[in-house]
Amino acid sequence: MAERKKKKSVKLSVGRGEKRSVKQGAGLTAKGRAKYNRQTGSNLKAPAPNPKSKKDKARKKSFCARSRGWTGERGKAARKRWNC
Repeated sequence: MAERKKKKSVKLSVGRGEKRSVKQGAGLTAKGRAKYNRQTGSNLKAPAPNPKSKKDKARKKSFCARSRGWTGERGKAARKRWNC
């Protein structure tokens, strides 16, 4: 059988400016996205609460659908920031 690759765990902190606090609307800052992308090879993009392109509209719709069940404080704040 093929071995599954483990996802790298990335430690992000509000104190180091990599995450926004709940009061600020939660989510990652540009610095946090850059760190996450560097360490995992991902391509996280900035939030699109007021999308201008079709791709951004689709990304917002996908985020809002995927995060609908989030009940935690940070999740609710992030959804509010995306205007879900």
